[in-house]
Amino acid sequence: MFIAMNRFKIVIEKGKEFEEIWKNRTSSLKDVPGFVEFHLVKGSTEDDHTLYASHTIWKTKKDFHKWTKSQAFKDAHKNAGKHGHLYLGPPKFEGFDVVL
Repeated sequence: MFIAMNRFKIVIEKGKEFEEIWKNRTSSLKDVPGFVEFHLVKGSTEDDHTLYASHTIWKTKKDFHKWTKSQAFKDAHKNAGKHGHLYLGPPKFEGFDVVL
């Protein structure tokens, strides 16, 4: 399995707005070959941001990479630039091969 995460530093007081965007988005992930599971997780709050991460589990790294080159990926990210006021910098991607 492969875990793909994007970490987001969200401006203080903008967390609820960020969460609502994720709750109300249209997702076709469940129809993508190799997709297993999605979670949006909330971490600690620092002086200037709250940490969030999108967390997806895939059957294989190859499945994840195929999705990133698909029309479904483009569709899922087409409005990402419209919410720049929520972020302190760009998201940070982290990918993990499951060992155990």
